[in-house]
Amino acid sequence: MQKKNKKDPSQMRHGYTTGACATAVTKAALTALITGEAQETATIHLPIGRDATFTIEKSLFTNDAVSCETIKDGGDDPDATHGATIVSTVSWQHELGITLDGGVGVGRVTKPGLPVAIGEAAINPVPRKMLYSTIEETLSEFNVKRGVKVVISVPDGEEIAKNTLNGRLGIIGGISILGTRGTVVPFSSSAYRASVVEAISVAHATGNDHVVLTTGGRSERYAMKQYEGLPEEAFIEMGDFVGFAIKHCKLKGIKRVSLVGMMGKFSKVAQGVMMVHSKSAPINFEFLAQLAKDVEASDEVVNEVLAANTASHVGEIMIETGNRNFFDHLCEACCISSLKHVEGGLVMDTAIYSMKGELLGRADGIDTID
Repeated sequence: MQKKNKKDPSQMRHGYTTGACATAVTKAALTALITGEAQETATIHLPIGRDATFTIEKSLFTNDAVSCETIKDGGDDPDATHGATIVSTVSWQHELGITLDGGVGVGRVTKPGLPVAIGEAAINPVPRKMLYSTIEETLSEFNVKRGVKVVISVPDGEEIAKNTLNGRLGIIGGISILGTRGTVVPFSSSAYRASVVEAISVAHATGNDHVVLTTGGRSERYAMKQYEGLPEEAFIEMGDFVGFAIKHCKLKGIKRVSLVGMMGKFSKVAQGVMMVHSKSAPINFEFLAQLAKDVEASDEVVNEVLAANTASHVGEIMIETGNRNFFDHLCEACCISSLKHVEGGLVMDTAIYSMKGELLGRADGIDTID
């Protein structure tokens, strides 16, 4: 099977956020409501300081409103909302001012801890600011002094939301209207880090002082069985951002953090690597060999560890040779490295599972750095 050539990051195409799309269709709909003429494009000013022009795919005029839609283009970023239809319906209202709400496919906030109040449409602060300023500028441009009602909809939003963290965060009924830049940087980590921050904030706001950080969906399933007494909000997929997630837990006042994952990534955490992407740092087999020595593995086993191909291979060696206490020791090292990273102030646990869900080792209640 031939490998696909990876694109040069400098050649990757940037896309646009749902917030930018919502702002563009709102400008188009408001302009059409004022002029009576359908708009083929809409140009808006983005938070990063430049303008962008969007194609308006469809306009619908009714007696008292105009709806416009565009297709969200995520560029070369693997975004769940890429290709989604973003719609804005704009109408006049009797009172002056602007009323902004979400319609079909835009989620509604039901839990505290998010930057949007409970009961409101999940339209985040920067998109709200973009929308308000664009509406005000458009009204001023045409010298119109009337009240405006805007409803943002995403027809497939409820289905798209199943591929996001919204349900866990208490955002029900659809996606969020997001974006701090207006553009989507291909393969950037900013969106994922933002979702981790929101998840930790929700966990804290809903009364959890113990959270469980996992590296993915599989490890989260194992974690939920291990910590079955904790509510859903306490479980957070941190991905590769171990250090970032632990630091934010401490910042939010979380008292206990449990890490649950597998051998490969946690071998890096144990040696002090807090960003565990496959390209972040190589596995230090000398470090793992020292851990094997610490638990009194034989010289032959230690040499096998030094010659291993992967961290998972090290795990297989330790199981086959009956050195299962190695895994508990590795978990202790993860806790200590994590505490060093945040300069203490937390109680740390770590559990390591096999791919098949077998608990290989754990360390609990570590709060001091040896």
